[in-house]
Amino acid sequence: DFTALSDDCGATGTATVTFTATDDCGNASSTTATFTIEDISGPTFTVPADITIECDVDPTNLNITGDVTDETDNCSSGLQASYSDNATPGACANESIITRTWTLMDECGNTSTLEQIINVVDNTIPTFTVPADITIECNLDPTDLSITGDVTDEADNCSTGLQATFQDIIVEGSCPNEYTIQRKWLLMDECENMNSYLQIITVQDTTAPIFNESLPPDISVECDAIPEAEILTAFDNCEDIVVDFGEEITAGACISDQIITRTWTAADSCGNSVSHIQIISVSDTTAPELVTPIDDNITAACDDIPEVPNLVFEDACSNAIDVEFNEESTQVNDFEDYSIIRTWTVTDDCGNSDIFTQNITVEISNVIEATDANRCVLDIEFDLFDLLSGDFDMDGTWTVVSGDASLDGSFFDPSTVEVGVYTFKYAITEGPCPTEVEVDVTIDDDCLVLACGKDNVVISKTVTANGDNINDFFEVKGIEVCGFVIELQIFNRWGAKIYESNNYQNNWNGIANGSSVGGSGQVPTGTYYYVINLRNSGLEPFAGPIYVATN
Repeated sequence: DFTALSDDCGATGTATVTFTATDDCGNASSTTATFTIEDISGPTFTVPADITIECDVDPTNLNITGDVTDETDNCSSGLQASYSDNATPGACANESIITRTWTLMDECGNTSTLEQIINVVDNTIPTFTVPADITIECNLDPTDLSITGDVTDEADNCSTGLQATFQDIIVEGSCPNEYTIQRKWLLMDECENMNSYLQIITVQDTTAPIFNESLPPDISVECDAIPEAEILTAFDNCEDIVVDFGEEITAGACISDQIITRTWTAADSCGNSVSHIQIISVSDTTAPELVTPIDDNITAACDDIPEVPNLVFEDACSNAIDVEFNEESTQVNDFEDYSIIRTWTVTDDCGNSDIFTQNITVEISNVIEATDANRCVLDIEFDLFDLLSGDFDMDGTWTVVSGDASLDGSFFDPSTVEVGVYTFKYAITEGPCPTEVEVDVTIDDDCLVLACGKDNVVISKTVTANGDNINDFFEVKGIEVCGFVIELQIFNRWGAKIYESNNYQNNWNGIANGSSVGGSGQVPTGTYYYVINLRNSGLEPFAGPIYVATN
């Protein structure tokens, strides 16, 4: 029975067939045959060609890698090939070699296999966005990517988590703090596919230094109070700074007046600088000072007047000190106290002056004028004080200097001695003004003296022109009957002639002539000196002191 046999693999099998031949007469002859149907032929197909794909391509996508074609079988139809992959690592992490085994099996288990080689490669460079070119100040850190910028959008077809790196090439600029960084950003995937971009970072120095301290202001000072220059320091954003200092002095109207211009300058290596100028106006308004101690007020007795002191002055700013010394006296005679005023006027080079004064009060006492005398051996005892004039202490002591004579205190008796010259000394040893004076008394025996002789001339010793009718005028007496003409000259203590008469009439009362030295008018109280010539007398001129009191 062949009805159970088929070309389908499922209908294969073995069947015994009996063949019977019968003739028309009904004679029959039979035989048997065994038939076996089987499928032993494998299917056929065309394998897709070997292919190389990028690592980001899906190797299971047969639209990319290829699928089998021309699947055929002698018995089966509608066959579909299948595959299995065996991947081996490639040269890098993203690369591999896939050996794809394609298998096609018919319904009777007949199979055919073919291999396809799929090379998975990574030849695609990663991508990223490079930060923009930037210009920064030299004090900023160019490695701080938060300042200079970092790459973004790092991407790769196969690798993940990639981080870009950079390499810097520094090109020097025009000054030490300025330069250019050529920053090469690199991004490489796991298969060493590398992409790079260049970022230009320009480093500049445009910031000037800043002084650290408070700046000295303009000032006006005395010439001895010029302050020392302050030491300033400065900060710069990019380097250590040394502050340069300079000083310029402009002379003023005098040696101590000047303008001092002080300049502090802080400059960096790129020419950025800051300066401060201080103007100091220096003046000298202080007069010189006295260095040597001096007694401002002194009391001196008689001639014990101190020498003019050698004073030393100093000035704070000037060595050229001009010293003018002046001394004035209020003395009007030799009998009254007076003052000596000494002044030193000191002036420095800038015209600052001061006056230093020393007042000396001179207390006058024991001023004695002595007049020698002639006496006859017949004269009576007389007082030696009659030979002295002036203001003096009469408590002194009279002594005999020469000659054999004796004294009774101040009294001397000519009748007790022989003809000759006798010298007596009056000495004051106590008190502030000790002094002594000598007088000569000539004793002769020519006791008959002519009425018009030298000894008959009586000359005033004092003029007190105060209107009391006592000694109001300077008088020359004792020669009224002699017929002499009196020629009188009066001089002050400095030798200046203050009065003159060629026919004097005993009428001078302390008035200076209009032509006299110092001008006309009443003369001050003091001691003056006369010169008297008795014309037609044949006598020598008379000269001596006269004390004039006009107040």
